Amino acid sequence: MKRVLIIAYYWPPAGGPGVQRWLHFVRNFEQFGIEPIVYVPENPMYPIEDASLSEKVPDTVTVLKHPIKEPYRWAQWFSKKKTKSLSSGIISEKKPSLLERILLYVRGNFFIPDARVGWVDPSVSFLKDYLSETPVDVVVTTGPPHSLHLIGKKLKAACHIPWVADFRDPWTTIHYHKSLRLTKASEAKHKKLEAEILNTANRITVTSKVTKHEFQTITSRPIDVVTNGFEEVVSGEEYSLDKTFSIVHIGSLLTERNPQILWKVLRELKEAHPEFQKHLELKLVGQYSQEVLDDLTENDLIKNTTLVGYVPHKEAVAYQRKAQVLLLVEMDREETKAIIPGKLFEYLSARRPIIAMGPDGSDVQTILQETKAGAYLLYSEEEKLKNKVWDAFKLYRTQDLLVPEADISSFSRSELTRKMASILTSVTSETPAQP
Repeated sequence: MKRVLIIAYYWPPAGGPGVQRWLHFVRNFEQFGIEPIVYVPENPMYPIEDASLSEKVPDTVTVLKHPIKEPYRWAQWFSKKKTKSLSSGIISEKKPSLLERILLYVRGNFFIPDARVGWVDPSVSFLKDYLSETPVDVVVTTGPPHSLHLIGKKLKAACHIPWVADFRDPWTTIHYHKSLRLTKASEAKHKKLEAEILNTANRITVTSKVTKHEFQTITSRPIDVVTNGFEEVVSGEEYSLDKTFSIVHIGSLLTERNPQILWKVLRELKEAHPEFQKHLELKLVGQYSQEVLDDLTENDLIKNTTLVGYVPHKEAVAYQRKAQVLLLVEMDREETKAIIPGKLFEYLSARRPIIAMGPDGSDVQTILQETKAGAYLLYSEEEKLKNKVWDAFKLYRTQDLLVPEADISSFSRSELTRKMASILTSVTSETPAQP
């Protein structure tokens, strides 16, 4: 049994996508010969909490905690709402206010690589003491926040332990990086730290092929793609499809992820087909911005919309499996090609047709093509989008709205844990790469 120390920021009761990846690895590691020890903050500031996820942490897993000083707590004195958005990497206004611009400047230039950098040195000190008494075979850091990788780098140097850096998202090419109002010196420091991490870790894991290709221009270290995935459905759980023509979106639907072209298409279909208007139901399960609500109202869709808001993960899964159509929206930007939302894999597991929108050449586009689970539309393909929605509606009316059976087992949590466990096991047998 290999002992692995996993250093994470997001951990139950944190909600949202950031917690899912390593929670499920930890849940499944034992069957693949891995004994996980998890290190997380004692008093973190999570933008979203989901107490139900705490029930998924195995009682046998050791969870170490150490206090963290959160700068965002201080920022709350100015604006609690803005602070929660910044804490989660969400910048939701088309024109940030003066206060938000100031907070972004401070966050981007005084806290590099991110606001949790103050947790690095206290964590290194705490973990060095722990490891001197309780050795492990390998250390894993998962980011964002990418400051956690600095903990791994320092532990590797001090304790001579192999280290794997896991990137759930890119670093300097993440879509909101340009919004941080970085000075040239700060931008250079980000790139320098990114290169140091990528060239010091024994192994790097990423969630998308695009990110792998980006990192390969910076380092020659081994890089493995281990995507996010879906949890197998418990036997006996059954879900009845919605009676309406429901188009369901799970997760954040904020200003820059606001599919105005879709709202226009739905309005036109409503105007052209009374039958469509009668059956259409949009369901927004998660956060949404005022701009999204304004556009829905402007397109006469608000009466067809159910605003569910954030729900525990188990309920979100139920909404997915009851949906007639699942909606996935990504910003139309070059830097979002590497983003594969974790919900995509749960969508695949739900076996409901997917309509996705995003930039050309994204990893999402490739996965949907391979699995034949839905349609991927570019923002320029308005007429094609309208046809896809109308075709789905016609199939809904004849109860033939289905997706082809395809082998998606490679995206199951169990299979992905097997892959990650194999990587961690192989790292322990390698000669540690020199800094």
